Amino acid sequence: MSYSEPARTAGVSLTVEPIGAAEHLAFVRTQRSVSFLQTPAWARVKTEWRSESLGWFDGRRLVGAGLVLHRPVPRLDRFTLAYLPEGPVIDWTGEIDAWLDPLAAYLKAHGAFAIRLGPPVYTNTWSAAQVKEGIAAPGIKRLTEMPSQWDDSVGARVTGQLRDAGWLPRNPEDGFGVGHPQFKYEVPLAGRTEDDLLRGMNQQWRRNIKKTAKEGVEVTVSEDLKAFHDLYVHTAERDRFTPRPLRYFETMFPALRAEDPERIRLYLARHQGDLVAATILVRVGAHAVYAYGASSTEKREVRGSNACQWAMIRDSLAAGCDVYDLRGITPTLDADDPHVGLIQFKVGTGGQAVRYVGEWDLPLRPMIYRAFDLHMRRRGR
Repeated sequence: MSYSEPARTAGVSLTVEPIGAAEHLAFVRTQRSVSFLQTPAWARVKTEWRSESLGWFDGRRLVGAGLVLHRPVPRLDRFTLAYLPEGPVIDWTGEIDAWLDPLAAYLKAHGAFAIRLGPPVYTNTWSAAQVKEGIAAPGIKRLTEMPSQWDDSVGARVTGQLRDAGWLPRNPEDGFGVGHPQFKYEVPLAGRTEDDLLRGMNQQWRRNIKKTAKEGVEVTVSEDLKAFHDLYVHTAERDRFTPRPLRYFETMFPALRAEDPERIRLYLARHQGDLVAATILVRVGAHAVYAYGASSTEKREVRGSNACQWAMIRDSLAAGCDVYDLRGITPTLDADDPHVGLIQFKVGTGGQAVRYVGEWDLPLRPMIYRAFDLHMRRRGR
């Protein structure tokens, strides 16, 4: 399964050329859903990278598109790592060489020493029930030690084709790395009602949602980024991660809304006037993403985070989305691993754990690629 289903092109020679932001956005709008990381607006958010939009053409017809972020090599600025996060938006169901070979030729000719991409394609899924059983089973430590509920033949084929073509997997053992996570937790929405979704949640989640209403927690869609950011910084200090600066969000919101006023929303949950939780939802087409979250240490008993999540799920359903994406998890099912709490929280929503093909590199200039890889390893990134 992929985010999008571009026009299928078989037995024809495709060309890759730069396209303007307007043409790129017009193509995105023809797709059922696309990762927000592959929209032209994302280039205006990632200001530390040089960027360009590329199009795949069958003759004069645009049949695929991708946002490329260029990261220069230290002390060799004319060479770049060309990165297509959660992309590109092409037909992944057939022979992918027809799509990726012209991409590699174009990028190498324009100074890239390597390409990194993340096909938006599943390989496996595990149900919420399977995940809970795995956590309870003492002999199981990882999702991948369990048979999956569903195996995607497209994902298996893409993995094999990338490996055969010389691409190198960049997926860390724990599922988190420099790039975007290979394992995610997603709640399918297509064809379901609010009652269906509630029935799919575990008892604790249903109880917490009822508790938020009983306690008088109010969730509103807000423009108060400063309030969100203050709580986000508090969360970062408590949970020991590095927060993004306020200016990052002040750039992100107008950039994404310039493409679609409903592209990004901020949700604030308050209890008796106190801000207890805040979340950010991003939607492109039928794919809704829980992008950021924050919660107060005080008043955790009123379950503000559950209130925000339920508000975002309901709004995503009302908008006709196919999936609500809770983003990354690690594949651990080890009850003693501190990361297991993340999947336990998300599995309460029902839904499924999903493994994607992951991120892959194609070295175009191997010596420079090795030097860059060594430099990044030394930096611990």
